[in-house]
Amino acid sequence: MIPENSSTAPAGNVPELTVSELAFSLKRTLEETYGRVRVRGELGRITFPKSGHMYADLKDAEAVLNVICWKGTLARLSVKPEEGLEVICTGRVSSYPARSNYQLIIDSMELAGAGALPKMLEERRKKLAAEGLFDPARKKEIPYLPDVIGVVTSPTGAVIRDIMHRLDDRFPRHVLLWPVAVQGQGAAEQIAAAIRGFDSLPAKGKVPRPDVLIVARGGGSLEDLMAFNEEIVVRAVADCSIPVISAVGHETDTTLIDYVADVRAPTPTAAAEKAVPVRLEILGWLNECAQRMATGASRHLSDLHNRLAAFGARLGDPHRLLEMQSQKLDHAAHKLDSAFQRGLALKVAQAEKLGAQLRRPEDRIREAAQTLAFAADALDRTIKKILQDKKIRWEQESKLLESYSFKGVLARGFVVVRDENNKPVADAKTARTGQGVQLEFRDGRRRAVIES
Repeated sequence: MIPENSSTAPAGNVPELTVSELAFSLKRTLEETYGRVRVRGELGRITFPKSGHMYADLKDAEAVLNVICWKGTLARLSVKPEEGLEVICTGRVSSYPARSNYQLIIDSMELAGAGALPKMLEERRKKLAAEGLFDPARKKEIPYLPDVIGVVTSPTGAVIRDIMHRLDDRFPRHVLLWPVAVQGQGAAEQIAAAIRGFDSLPAKGKVPRPDVLIVARGGGSLEDLMAFNEEIVVRAVADCSIPVISAVGHETDTTLIDYVADVRAPTPTAAAEKAVPVRLEILGWLNECAQRMATGASRHLSDLHNRLAAFGARLGDPHRLLEMQSQKLDHAAHKLDSAFQRGLALKVAQAEKLGAQLRRPEDRIREAAQTLAFAADALDRTIKKILQDKKIRWEQESKLLESYSFKGVLARGFVVVRDENNKPVADAKTARTGQGVQLEFRDGRRRAVIES
């Protein structure tokens, strides 16, 4: 018998459920009870797996709620999820039976508090300004008449049509469109990639490099314009070597890209106006310049004609001037001929006077021959005397050299001993036993060997 108070007694009318039945029952209860809720909290532990969904925590001081945002919904969020951001999430509560935890599936997200988003943007603006990204000295001048204009905007909508229409009205140019998403998840990355893509085009490549860029989109709420407040877009504009015109939203809208751009236009249409001048105005100015040049040239030619006429009036009759100059030339020629004749007569007289002073050549040759004969005789005597003196001195020095020569010593019976190298052996201690030597006598040489 089993006691009535035993723990194994039947449970009465309580149904028996499996774990899965209980988990899915709780899931249905949560979804029916909390079909749509708005929850305020701080985002944390945000992850983006390869699936493209977002998993995060929504927390306050005392609790944590798991949140999920599916890939399709994530692209439509007006706020880019960031850790530490206080937001209000709207969605439905569900559970994940495999882990027995409940979670919030997000449909929309907004910043908590009316001033939260402007405050965040102001802090970001101050941070980027401190880095010098908004420094006016970094601004580049927009070219007066660009050949190619690059446009970064949505390929659909009124923005690109407004820009093209305004360019056609003012001054048609070659336009390159880089289509991007202008709001939602991934829009900022696309805009930054477009700006960097235009900037990386080579100067003379197949695709023409723009001379100026227009980054534009139409008006919208502050959340709609958030892509143009992201750091990645601001830094792409700051790094771009091509001048950039920002045209985001309406005239009253201001985004961070407006601070870093080289020129800010209140609307996309105004951006087109800042990019090119009015063609008709330029043509009118050119026509005005041409008329002014023609008028100035005509006035200048008239002045020159008047001056030429005045100079001509002061010159007089050319025929009379020529007659006077011809007469002067005749007088000058006559004076020149007379001067030449007088000079020639003077030179002839001087030549005759000098000729009378000259001696006859025969006499000068005879005197020179006598002088040369005397000099030759004196030179012959001098040479003979010098040779006689040299001969006497040579004989004296030869006798002296003969007296100093060792040949005389050899004639008296002495011998010169030389080694194999023909060097004299002066000392007995330098001679070795068995050494070959040469003995020089007065009448010749003989070889010998030293025995001891």
